[in-house]
Amino acid sequence: MNLKFGIITLSDRSSRGEREDLSGPALASFLQAENCPVLKQIILPDDESALRQILMAWSDGGEIEIILTTGSTGFAPRDIAPEATKAVIQKEAPGLAELMRVESLKKTKHAALSRATAGIRGQTVIINLPGSPKGAVENLGFVFPLLPHAVQLLHEDPDSETSH
Repeated sequence: MNLKFGIITLSDRSSRGEREDLSGPALASFLQAENCPVLKQIILPDDESALRQILMAWSDGGEIEIILTTGSTGFAPRDIAPEATKAVIQKEAPGLAELMRVESLKKTKHAALSRATAGIRGQTVIINLPGSPKGAVENLGFVFPLLPHAVQLLHEDPDSETSH
């Protein structure tokens, strides 16, 4: 199953061209290696309203099955990814965020500071990932094996039970 992805990098500095976005391209490389197309990719400032608008447009467009955000999940005053995500999802998917934190804690105690969340809007899964390229790719790797089944369930695929 070739899942269709969108990637949103959240960074004030990268959105202004002051710092290269490394996390978005790292995620795109991971997905390319898994034969998963990245249909849309954008860099946004840490702006909750802008993120909400993109999350809704991409989810409601019906083209993208999984939206990954990278960055803006920590304690800094401008970190807004979890709040924007929670404002647009219709259902939470706490197990995905919990899995990422549990596995990340095996690598760094700083994982306990992640406020990343995950959820569902329509037939699209939205997952917040850390802002560092290494953290973003590692965390995607933790949940990636679950995503084909998640999308099958969202699409009410009658074969979804065969993958158990």
